[in-house]
Amino acid sequence: MNTAVVGLGSNINSHQNIKKARALISKAHNIIAESKFVQTEPIGYKKQADFTNGAFLILTTLNKEGFQSFLKKVEAKIGRKPTPNRFGPRVIDLDLLVWNNEVVGQDFYNRDFMQRAVLELIPGLKF
Repeated sequence: MNTAVVGLGSNINSHQNIKKARALISKAHNIIAESKFVQTEPIGYKKQADFTNGAFLILTTLNKEGFQSFLKKVEAKIGRKPTPNRFGPRVIDLDLLVWNNEVVGQDFYNRDFMQRAVLELIPGLKF
């Protein structure tokens, strides 16, 4: 069994799309904890709505690559499409931040709200 922390973000119907992500993920994997969700200002491109961000702690039998592929499929099912502006509005954004207690996502270091969410789920994480 593998442990993953997935960061979630949305600024388009965020409550509804995070709920959809939770439902889709929990059909295939065990969500064992959820951080608080917070409102954050956009980074990079400022002319858009604030984001809702948080994280899930998940148990999975998939390997890391398989789990990342699964997350991309969940994003697509919810309606995320590739856009030229990587900082633009998002229906849903699912990022693998921690894999088996090892930080693997750069957003952990670049976004203090993601670091707080991860440490809420894994208080003793060494990084």
